[in-house]
Amino acid sequence: MINKINELKNISLGPDMIGVAPASRFDENDPIFKILPETKSVICLGYRILRGTHRGIEEGTAYHHYTTMAIEVLEETVMPMMALRCARILEEEGYIALPQKKNQVVMQEEDSTNPEILYNKIYRGKSAEYQMNYEESAAKCGLGEIGVSGTLLTDDFGPLQRYCFVLTDAEIEPTPEFTPHICDNCGECIKACPGKAIKDKKKEPWQCAAYYAGANMSKNPFMSSHALPHREDRLEILNGEKQLSAEDAKDVMNNISYYPPIMHSYISSICGNACDRACYIHLEEKGVLNKKFKNKFRTREEWKLDVK
Repeated sequence: MINKINELKNISLGPDMIGVAPASRFDENDPIFKILPETKSVICLGYRILRGTHRGIEEGTAYHHYTTMAIEVLEETVMPMMALRCARILEEEGYIALPQKKNQVVMQEEDSTNPEILYNKIYRGKSAEYQMNYEESAAKCGLGEIGVSGTLLTDDFGPLQRYCFVLTDAEIEPTPEFTPHICDNCGECIKACPGKAIKDKKKEPWQCAAYYAGANMSKNPFMSSHALPHREDRLEILNGEKQLSAEDAKDVMNNISYYPPIMHSYISSICGNACDRACYIHLEEKGVLNKKFKNKFRTREEWKLDVK
């Protein structure tokens, strides 16, 4: 069975990584057993985020490539099709197979949000408990480890990948558990966040959402010099120094929409996951990533605009 699944890597737009975790690696109360109580194995299909999709935001020149090609196309087209192919392989052998995509428009917590999705498009209801913990599940499938920012890190691509899953009642040969060795707690991801949203190995969701969307004027070339005139704390916000409540974040996002959303309610990222870029640059400079490139990712001093 595992050989047939691994063959997916060899087809057009096949996954870069495949990992399998037995159900025994998950707590008995894990959402996977609410989604599919018969789950015996969890299959993770991992896809690289093309390094080039980060170039426009790194240079401050073009912003749509990251959200469209690194998020929307993978989440809405490539990965669902590959998860369905994987599921069909299992069904042909007589097993149940249930694909799971990461960016469902549903949240586990009433007071949380997904920075990549328009907050008013997120459903917060009873079915929210039926959602996997995607980062932890990918790590349990042997793809990599969780870094300081809460992002999955892999040997080939560092923080630059996305992934989907297939739950099945088939018992499949598991991938060995990953031994953490990539993250050295350098803190570059924390320093790079334009809104100081990373704390205790996770991102504060509403803080992240506002600054992902471009609340820091120094990193947003589309920001009007008259932004947020109704806020007495506007300079604190625009400098990334304000700790935002959920209501603050909603107000800020409602008033900084200078770049159109993508088709499937994806926020057009202005920060472009600056934490991931900083992490990637650090790992590349250390020479620890297996996937090498002819030129360094960051080739000049990082740009910054004046806040007025």
